[in-house]
Amino acid sequence: MDTYDQPRSLASPIDLCAAIDAAVTAAHAGAAILQSYAHRRSDLVIDRKARNDLVSQADREAEDAIIQELQARTPKFGIVAEETGGKAQGAATWYIDPLDGTTNFLHDIPHYAVSIALIAHAGSAVSADETLAEDTPVVGVVYDPSREELFTAVHGLGAWLNGRRIQCSLTQTIEDAVLATGFPFRDFSFAAQYMPMLHDAINRARGVRRMGAAALDLAWTACGRYDGYWEMGLAPWDVAAGTLILREAGGACSDMHQQDPWPIGGRVVAGNRAIERALHEMIAPHLDKKD
Repeated sequence: MDTYDQPRSLASPIDLCAAIDAAVTAAHAGAAILQSYAHRRSDLVIDRKARNDLVSQADREAEDAIIQELQARTPKFGIVAEETGGKAQGAATWYIDPLDGTTNFLHDIPHYAVSIALIAHAGSAVSADETLAEDTPVVGVVYDPSREELFTAVHGLGAWLNGRRIQCSLTQTIEDAVLATGFPFRDFSFAAQYMPMLHDAINRARGVRRMGAAALDLAWTACGRYDGYWEMGLAPWDVAAGTLILREAGGACSDMHQQDPWPIGGRVVAGNRAIERALHEMIAPHLDKKD
């Protein structure tokens, strides 16, 4: 009987080393396709999925390359990808964003990334001694091909930038912090909640930045370039890898409503532990209660 048909507690632990190797290889494969289009963007065929929600053949071809690599090396894991969909299944599921920062890419702004994460499901073993009680990001890769910066993390082992271990900043207050965020651009249903949050942040923080790629916002927070980050209206694949990278860098990355085990609902609050707590306190008065 296939191990994934057995109770997960009886299955072999997920091989996280093999998974991170597969994710890095897949990220490079996807990024190679993006960069092949980077100097001939005028040739791209661009489709409009919704207002300010664009997709090009660069996204689709990069996603195909990533999926092919991951299916070949980890065939029993589920896959959820931005352009082709999918579903969570098995002991773990890959969450793939082949091009986070599509608008930047299409406008020749060199700030975009490939994001790949493995979410191990509740009941799955990740070592001989640890079985997860809830869904948990266990492998994360965010690759910025313009800067050739590769952010990686493995559950329980740490986070790295190009092989060098990284950690969050030590900033303790919002008044001393540089924060990252993302404005409503596609879904404006939460704008009435978000705008007072932005107002408070602008008036309190040392600075607020909006760069347009959530995966890199999280990765940059993990390595201390930003002290904290919050955003609403994202998708699971935008934040899955960055969540783990930030957590393994000593920070905290949580669901804005503090209900889900990771920000699968796309409302994220992140930073070093002091700033993440302070952001929750700043945001809470403006946040509608979750249904």
